[in-house]
Amino acid sequence: MDQQPPLGRPKNKDGGLLKRSLTSLFSLMGLQLGSRLLTFVLNQALFRLASPQAYGTAAIQFELILSTILFLSREEHGRGIPSSIPKGQILTDDHVPAFTNLSALPIILGLPVSLATTVAYSTLASDDVRRQPHFHVALTIYVFAALSELFSEPMHNRAMGEVRTGVRVRAEGLGITCKTLVTYLVLLYDSTRLDSGEFALVAFALGQLAYSSVVFFSYVYQMGYPTFLPTRLATRQESEAVASRSTFYHIASQYFDISSLRLSLTMTGQSIVKHILTEGDKIILSWWSHLEDQGGYAIAVNYGSLVARIVFQPLEETCRVYFSRTLCPLSEAKSTSSGPQFDRRSLGQASEILLSLVSIQLVCSVLVIVFATVYLPIFLHLLLPIQYLSTSAPEVLAAWIWYIPALAINGVLEAFFSSIATSKDLRRQSRWLVGFSVVFIVSAIGFYASGFGDVSLVYANIINLAARIVYAAQYASTFFDRNKTVHRWKASAPTWQFLLAAVLSYLAISMTKIHHQADILLQTKGRGAIFSALVMSHLAQGAGMGLCCVVTWWLTSGRYLVRRAPVKTD
Repeated sequence: MDQQPPLGRPKNKDGGLLKRSLTSLFSLMGLQLGSRLLTFVLNQALFRLASPQAYGTAAIQFELILSTILFLSREEHGRGIPSSIPKGQILTDDHVPAFTNLSALPIILGLPVSLATTVAYSTLASDDVRRQPHFHVALTIYVFAALSELFSEPMHNRAMGEVRTGVRVRAEGLGITCKTLVTYLVLLYDSTRLDSGEFALVAFALGQLAYSSVVFFSYVYQMGYPTFLPTRLATRQESEAVASRSTFYHIASQYFDISSLRLSLTMTGQSIVKHILTEGDKIILSWWSHLEDQGGYAIAVNYGSLVARIVFQPLEETCRVYFSRTLCPLSEAKSTSSGPQFDRRSLGQASEILLSLVSIQLVCSVLVIVFATVYLPIFLHLLLPIQYLSTSAPEVLAAWIWYIPALAINGVLEAFFSSIATSKDLRRQSRWLVGFSVVFIVSAIGFYASGFGDVSLVYANIINLAARIVYAAQYASTFFDRNKTVHRWKASAPTWQFLLAAVLSYLAISMTKIHHQADILLQTKGRGAIFSALVMSHLAQGAGMGLCCVVTWWLTSGRYLVRRAPVKTD
């Protein structure tokens, strides 16, 4: 078997890249943490003012309508827009007319798509949903919010074409803050009225309208007013229009880049299928679940996804950048028929980092499962308002404990895949992802039919992510084998000493008398028992056992991972 040569100490540029990647990771996590903390605090107050029925309608059903309008109006055309800019260039004055015209298509399509979607939803919505106060008013506001967001599309696309990502970050960040604040203020006013809850749906709708309006005016302030209607191009693509033998293309060639327009129209059917698969959980939830349980599911996912947004998303983005730069192919002259060639030392470094990341995430996953399953009932009384404790939220959050590890490992593996995958690999993955999504939908319906309730969606997502993890891990193994680099997944497995410490910790905190007494106290006194001496001592016991597990991991494997990782040298 081929053995990997000793890596030795990496050059300064590799250590510097790792250090810059870690700095970028912590900056992104800090940015996510800061912005999410503000919305988290506001959401805490918001959840306590809104009923599960109103929150379920807004967060599941109205959000589904909003995403459907936006997706069908702009998604397929958004894919065609980049092709109107020559490869390797940014947007210049020569490309502006065709680029602007194609960006205006979502606005043109928005009105008929909104009308069709609204009529279909109003017809299919259940009686419980339609009987809520001001349902049609709130739905109309959501449609106007979607149209308002579509008017931002030309400016959004131009900002992306000019690589001005800061414009988008500022616009959307301010929009999210204003959305939460407006929703909270309207709900607060509604709570002071005798007929409390009458304007709950309207509050969420006005918050969404505030978001789209703030995003639009923020783009206008930073980029100026765009052109909302297509303008005639200076040069027409006669040959393509004639070749198509279509009056539609003959007229369209006067306003649009024909190749980009054809790509956009070709992607329409695929986009509809993709949208159904992407929003499958909301569609299934709207069909199978009671309205109040939809609100419980929505609030549970809101809390569960905080970890994904604050930690996993920045980690995934940083990994993608790091692996892309580390595994940069050698010159084409050194490529072979089997594919591009890579520097052996860079391959070894990438393998070490990938295994180390997976190893750390497996350890964290064990800790989450061991301790969160025991202490979640305590934190439920802190996180969930009283009216949500009787919904499906507690069960969904308990299922999320098992979902978080799959989410973490999948994120890193797919970041590695996207960093090195060729166009052929991406096409193959797209076909598999469609299959995995179908498995998710079938699994979710099967779980619902078997009586699992709203946790069916979480279990189905775990199955979906497990399949994607296997696919990405197999791809990574094949990649390193093809490049003759030793890569053993078993090296990332937790040590038996750590697993033993975790099992003993679980037994110590779940099988003792203090755990059962704390459980009984919480069930009888609720939130008032959280800061009692009994519950606090139970938490202290868990913290002590958790520290023992971390120390065991550090002594048996953690310190060796740190030594193995590339560091900056002077």
